[in-house]
Formats: sequence, C-alpha cells, structure tokens
Amino acid sequence: MTLDTVFEGATVFDGTGAAPYTADVGVREGLIHEIGTVRTAATERIDARGAWLTPGFVDLHTHYDGQASWDQTFSPSIHHGVSTVVFGNCGVGFAPLRSGDKQRAVDDLISLMEGVEDIPGAALAEGVTFDWQSFPEYMDALDRMPHSLDFLVQVPHDPLRMAIMGDRALAQEVATPADIDAMCRTLGEALDAGAAGFSTGRTDNHRTTAGVATPASDADARELAGLAAVFRGRERGVLQLVSDFNLLHGPEGFDAEFDLVELLARESGRPLSMTWLQRDPGAEQWRAIRSRTEAAVAKGLPMSLQAGARGIGVILGLDTTFHPFMGFPGYLEVAAMPLAERAAALREPSRKARILSEKSGRLSGDGTSVPPIVDLMLAKLGLISARMFPLMTSGRRSPDYEPPVTQSFYVVAKQRGCTAIEALYDYLVEGDGSNLVHFPIFNYNDGSLAVVGEMLQHPRALYGLSDSGAHVGTICDASTTTYLMTRWGHPIADGGLGIERVIEMLTRRNARHMGLNDRGEIALGLRADLNLIDASRLDTGAPQIVRDLPAGGRRLLQKGEGYLGTWVAGQAVARHGEVTSTRPGRLVRLNANNSQPRSR
Repeated sequence: MTLDTVFEGATVFDGTGAAPYTADVGVREGLIHEIGTVRTAATERIDARGAWLTPGFVDLHTHYDGQASWDQTFSPSIHHGVSTVVFGNCGVGFAPLRSGDKQRAVDDLISLMEGVEDIPGAALAEGVTFDWQSFPEYMDALDRMPHSLDFLVQVPHDPLRMAIMGDRALAQEVATPADIDAMCRTLGEALDAGAAGFSTGRTDNHRTTAGVATPASDADARELAGLAAVFRGRERGVLQLVSDFNLLHGPEGFDAEFDLVELLARESGRPLSMTWLQRDPGAEQWRAIRSRTEAAVAKGLPMSLQAGARGIGVILGLDTTFHPFMGFPGYLEVAAMPLAERAAALREPSRKARILSEKSGRLSGDGTSVPPIVDLMLAKLGLISARMFPLMTSGRRSPDYEPPVTQSFYVVAKQRGCTAIEALYDYLVEGDGSNLVHFPIFNYNDGSLAVVGEMLQHPRALYGLSDSGAHVGTICDASTTTYLMTRWGHPIADGGLGIERVIEMLTRRNARHMGLNDRGEIALGLRADLNLIDASRLDTGAPQIVRDLPAGGRRLLQKGEGYLGTWVAGQAVARHGEVTSTRPGRLVRLNANNSQPRSR
C-alpha cells in the first residue's frame, strides 16, 4: 500500500481543543490513514517541521449563493484556510423560483440579493445561470459544476415565500394556511434532497434595491411554526436567522421578537444559530440576547450564537459602495469620473469648499437599498468619526482592526483644528483616490474588541458572520478566519482565547453544529481536509479593490499570508497562496437516511 501524501513532523492541532503534538500524518484516498511515525511509502512527502497542521476550516455563514455559479474556487475563502462553506444564510438566495414569468422571478431575486448583500446586480444577471426552478434542481445545478471546496446550502425563507406567494410575498402579506402548507411541502422536498437547513432574516437593515423590506422579515408565528415543524423527526438540518429584534423601534419589542426565535427552536427540535452583535444604537442588546439564549438552553432548546472575530462594519472609499460624500450634490457632479480624475477634481479648492458647505441628501428610503442606519450615522458624522480610521497605517502589511481612538479622524481633526468631515475628505481624495477608511459600526462601541472576546468565550458561541461572498463593495470579512488566529490565538493571560480553542472553533465546533461528523478533526478515518500553516507569517493581508466579477463588477479581495497549503479530501486546492487546478469540492447533502453526509 502506498499513501498519497505524508506530512512529516508537523505540529498537529487536531481540532478538539487539545494541546498540539508533533507527528507525521499520512493521507490516502481522501482520508487520514496514519498518525504518528509514518514510514509507509508515499507519492509525496512534505516536510512540515515547524508548521501547524490543522483541520480545514468550516465557515457556516457565507453568501456564495450566486458566486458558486461562476467561481469554482470560492475566493476569497480559499485564501484563508476554509475547506467547507455554508450558504443560503439570512433568508436570501436564488432558489426556488416562482412559476410563470421566469425573467420576472429572476429579476426579483437579483433585486433582493443586490439590496441585502451588496452584490452587483449586473454581475448576478451575467454570472448566475438560473438553470433551475425548484430547490433540488438548484442543488443539482451547482453540484454539476467543479469546485475547489465542499459546500452546503440552506433553504432561504425569502425565495421560498416568493415562490409560493408571488407578489403577495413582496407586499409582505400574511401567509394563508394554504400558503404555509405549500411552503412546508417545498421545504420538505429540499431537505429530502439533502439541503442543510432553513434560514430567515428579520432586520430593518435588509432592503431590496427598491428600498422595501425583505419578503419574510415580518412573517408571523403561524408561518414560522409551520416551517419549523417540517424538521420534526429529522435527524439532520439546522436553522439560522438574523434579527435586530425591532431595534430601531425601541427596546419594547425585544421579548416578543425573541419569543419567535424560541418558537423556531422549540417547534423544530433542531440546532438554531443567530447573529450576535453589539449594535449601535442598542449597545446593550447583546447582553439581553445572551440572557434569553442561556435561559432557552437551560430549558433544553438547542440554540447557539454566531459571533464575529472583530468589529463588524464597512470599508469606505471613493471606489467602494459607500463613503460619507456620496449624497453631496457637489460630489455627484464628478461621481462618474475615473477614480484618479475624480480625486483630482475633488482636490480643487473651490469644489472642496462648496462640498463641505453642503448637506448630504437622504440616502435611504423608497427606491434604494441603503438602510436607514446610514442616514442616522451621517447625521452624527462628527461623533461617529471617532470610530473611523485609516485602513492602512505606515509600517503595517495588513489593517489594524483594533486601532486606538487616537488614530481616529475625530482626533486627527482636533489636532488639525478642522472638522472631522474635512479630515475625512482630505484623506479620501489624496493621491489617486485609493485610500480606504475602516469603520467598525458594531462590536466597537468602547474603542476595543473586549466585547468580541467576551462573546467568543461564551460556551454557546460559534465562529461566524464572515459574510464571505457578500457586501463585496464594502467588506472582506472572509479574512476573519485568519484574524481569529492572529488576534485571539494568544494565551488567555495575554488577552486571547488560546490557539487550541480558536482552532477548535474554526473546525470541529462548526462541523458538528452542521451535522458534519466526517471532518473538523485530525483523526483516523476522517476526511483529509487540512491546512499547513507557517505561524510566523500568518496574516490577513491587505484588502484590494479588484474588478473580477462578471460584467466587470468590483469587489474587495484580501488574500491571507502564511498558508503553505490547503487540502480538500486529500487534494491540494491551494499551495503557497496560489489556487491549484484541482477541484475536489462537492455539494454536501445531509440526507436524513444517511449516517454520514454525502459529499462524493
């Protein structure tokens, strides 16, 4: 017998949270075949001395629903150690399609995804094949394509509602008993085909490109209970949701909204996870979410909290989706110019003076997907600038995601004796106009990541919220897998969580939450989904604006550093930062009658 690959002398972090050990690891036919001192002959022997060998990372909160149609590699996740991605989150996606006018159905879903997840509609229209009608057909279509990474898909509530209710869903009408029955049958068919679960979104920040709330954002208790009940008797499948618990309408509605979360968990009997943020406004809501979750778990409900690795916010720049001047009349006059010419025009003293004397027009409302929170923050820009920072500072090869307030534009303005908006303006229009601003809206109310650390330490916390594949013109949080290690991998005494725990969160914990028992650990007989990492070089890298989407669409791309290789089912999909031509990834179907997920 000959092994395919042997990693010699690696420092093995096995994904269980145990202390690392030094060993050889032998791989054969996609599985881990030997651990210890491996003398068996092998096609390739890799000198792994001094490097970390970890399980491949499982990212359970991505939005590759559209990108999976045109990008075989799931970039940028492949550059940050991820071997398995889960999409269909937050209630949005591209299947099932409503019957009848297919182009109308496609246009409505593109409007939904472009508005909610900031993915250019032109890229979606050109890049997504839409050669399906039902959700199982969508799964089959994606499974026919070669991919680098394994992937799972969840059934999103909004397209499900639109497929059954049509325009009544877009108008947010209450579902009838017949509507609910039809949605339940459709969800059941998808789960029978191996869909990984169901997701729903209930947040005021999510809007279609027409500026209207998402179709399922106010679904009532009868509808939610009916859909959750589809999971009864099933041994597989999860539920995922995002909610701001009616935050913009005050704290009074929190408990009633959380009751609906408990309803989903209770009626389904399956693991449920929800987004967990320190919001602004509503800085203390995260504590209320924690308290209610702990009480629900004490009652036996299988609920978890998806936490991020750093502040959740946006990257602002003249060539990104948002920046502070996009609503100013003087800026709109030059907005269509190429970037460098635009920056030069904006540096003209007379134009600058005129723009700084203007007021921004309203950006949110009917006809736009911009959420109301943007206008609220622009109205308080002088104060909010204390949470805005240059993305890149001298001497660093990657952003400082925990900058001190002394680096903020608020302090810079005080030092210069000007307004914060002028300090921001001057920074953005420098040079060729490519400067970027880091704006952590959530999880950074106190000017540090202490709240994030507290969340990540919670026993019900799951690593999540990377939103990989979404918000492509404002963030690149696919890099949070890497950042989780570089920021939180320090010993607890040094303000970290410990690297063993961090790797367990990235691997085994997320895999088991999704019902994936064949991966997430380095153990005999499990899948050889692996990362080899040079810890001395590990870094998130710097975000760059690239135009590689269909129809020439732009996005922020960030490539991690220090990854010597990533293997999926024993095959190298990336080596030394470069994606290989190997495509071992498959759709993982969680069929109820399977004791193991079926991915090959």
